[in-house]
Amino acid sequence: MRRAVWILAALFLTASVCAPWAAPRAQRRTEAGARAEVRGDVRTVTIPVTVRPPERQQQAELRYLDALQVFEDGERQEILATRGAGRSPMTVAVLIQDDLSSVVSNEIKGIADFIRRLPPGSRVMVGYLRAGALQVRQKFTGNLERAAKSLRIPVSSPSVAPYDPFDQTRDALKRFESQPVGRRAVLLLSDGVDTSRGFENSSPGTGFDLQRAINEAQRLGVAVYSIYEPTAAGANFALVGNGQGSLSRLSSETGGRAFFQGTTAPVSIDRFLREVDSLLSRQFALTYLSTHPEKGFHKVRVVADVGAGELYYPNGYTR
Repeated sequence: MRRAVWILAALFLTASVCAPWAAPRAQRRTEAGARAEVRGDVRTVTIPVTVRPPERQQQAELRYLDALQVFEDGERQEILATRGAGRSPMTVAVLIQDDLSSVVSNEIKGIADFIRRLPPGSRVMVGYLRAGALQVRQKFTGNLERAAKSLRIPVSSPSVAPYDPFDQTRDALKRFESQPVGRRAVLLLSDGVDTSRGFENSSPGTGFDLQRAINEAQRLGVAVYSIYEPTAAGANFALVGNGQGSLSRLSSETGGRAFFQGTTAPVSIDRFLREVDSLLSRQFALTYLSTHPEKGFHKVRVVADVGAGELYYPNGYTR
């Protein structure tokens, strides 16, 4: 009996000594698990950002990183990396609507030269928006000369008009998924008119496929630079405003720019291409940690010290 009492006493003493040590270990495991769970809700987001300094202060872009900040849904986010600017490689898709006016045939050489001027190591795809489906003349390639030579003059006939230019633009944007993360852009020549769902749904605010193209570009971090050109069927002046407005919305909400010359075909797009050249030389890919895992639209704002200059970046993205 006495031996049994001593054994019970020893067991009680051991339990009382070990218990205080077990609790902190369990607490530490719980806290670590909570941190891991929070970290799991954090995702990386990459967006294109372009710095346009004042014309008389061309060195201003050298200082933009000093005060660079990014906000998502009003909350400041942690910046992980900035890639590019200058002559670092890019991934670019050149898209031409196949039923545009025959005057566009005079622009093919300028577009080819634009491709050749891209930084070494860049990858380029060439496609035509036409009846049926997107015609890819050249898949993404690092051979800039091959991409430039794959260009052809547009058919310039209403018979090849795409059902909807923005649906095929979205198709082209999806092809960026297989490309390296970094600086990305689309050069789009189109009239921007989508009447596939009726005249009343062709406005910039109601375009269903326009919105889907914007969502895709924002999701993949692609800036769209669009140039308005009328079609061979002739400009419907009641629709020109809708087309230009749609191109403007597509570009502004993805971090690019849209270019027009009144409501008619530009005499030449060379100056537009030079402007795109200049903007791409100041574009960088900004990657940050997003602390908003919820599905839906997330508003983005980028702040930098560019003085009287401008910043171009997407206004958000949809998760």
